[in-house]
Amino acid sequence: MKKLIETLKNIWKIEDLRQRILITMLFVAIYRFGSFVVLPGINPALLDKLQSQTAGGLMSLLDMFSGGAFSNASIFALGIMPYISASIVMQLLAVAVPYFQKMQREGESGRKKIMTYTRYLTVLILLFQAPSYLVNLKMQAGAALASGISWGIFVIPATIILAAGSMFILWLGERITDKGIGNGISLIIMIGIIARLPQAFIQEVTSRFTAITGGGLVMFLVEIIILYAVVCAAIVLVQGVRKVPVQYAKRIVGGQQVGGARQYIPLKLFAANVMPIIFAQALMFIPLAFVQYASPENANWFVRSMLDHHSWMYNLIFAFLIIAFTYFYTAITLNPTQMAEDMKRNNGFIPGIKPGKPTADFIDDVMSRITFPGSLFIAFIAIMPAFASLLNVQDAFSQFFGGTSLLILVGVVLDTLQQIESHLLMRHYDGLLNSGRIHGRGMSAY
Repeated sequence: MKKLIETLKNIWKIEDLRQRILITMLFVAIYRFGSFVVLPGINPALLDKLQSQTAGGLMSLLDMFSGGAFSNASIFALGIMPYISASIVMQLLAVAVPYFQKMQREGESGRKKIMTYTRYLTVLILLFQAPSYLVNLKMQAGAALASGISWGIFVIPATIILAAGSMFILWLGERITDKGIGNGISLIIMIGIIARLPQAFIQEVTSRFTAITGGGLVMFLVEIIILYAVVCAAIVLVQGVRKVPVQYAKRIVGGQQVGGARQYIPLKLFAANVMPIIFAQALMFIPLAFVQYASPENANWFVRSMLDHHSWMYNLIFAFLIIAFTYFYTAITLNPTQMAEDMKRNNGFIPGIKPGKPTADFIDDVMSRITFPGSLFIAFIAIMPAFASLLNVQDAFSQFFGGTSLLILVGVVLDTLQQIESHLLMRHYDGLLNSGRIHGRGMSAY
């Protein structure tokens, strides 16, 4: 406790870090406030049916990622997921289409162009998703619209407001990244998830202590122990590093001998961090949300299974997408060829491996071998809510029992703490942990 208090004092002493944290808190407060601002013309007291619809199933996940804005018919109801969907499309285009491949190789200017295209695509997705959301709103809470206003007239301004709300969230996320602490987009998703945690926890406690079969306290303690174990496993996985030794040759520069020292390339066990989970979850949302707006009870067994995030079919496809995106995202964020060239340029080599292509092949092989078990483990944690449901865990609380929610929380918190620790160490203050640095996803190879 004493070290924690001292660390908080050190954080407050650093003016730049203090301002970044306060700015982050301000933008987060604005986001949470907007989640309760209801669309103009909608009576929030008549949204019971919409809130019941989002209490379970796929809609509960949509509502969780929007921080409750979906069930509140808020101006932020569509959340940040349309931007995530657009980002997925642009990432795939950057791999498959030569025009975007060339753009990606242009450095910072190319990145800005891709970001511009991503925003345009986000707007197009919003103009399609917003009317779909309003159709569902009419089906579930048609009486909530104020008298004297027809749905035909309401749809156009409401679509503009919903699209503007999501783009405003994107703007907040980018400002947090530039002026605050942490990755703004990931932080906003995390805040939306955390907003549901207290209510879910209270529901689970109430359910266990009012259970007719008895043993509620014991089962609740078992849940907490398992949850703690899963959190620890997720932390170990996110921070896991395989160190590859690099030997630098001795050379004379300016009459002085340099080099000769051995260093290590820290290749992360889960280099892609939380992005594969976010991408996979976004893909699961795109087609299924529109089926839910229609008549899922008349759909075939496959569609009904995909609407149930506890079904084996849903979790099998979800796990497969996480594994696929882990390999994909690792491939586009780590370039073994570039790492080998940089090593060779600095007279470095991996002992026993020839410089150049053999070094690149060796790094690629190491990454493939450590990515596979990491992706399997992260996929298993992602589908933990399905196993938690077998223990009669409440649906809302089971989302924190492993699953996408837990992985995002762990990944974003560690990444944010790593940035705070970097500010502390730059000013020669002690870090956040006695054991050394926190391995955030921002760690580079050198």
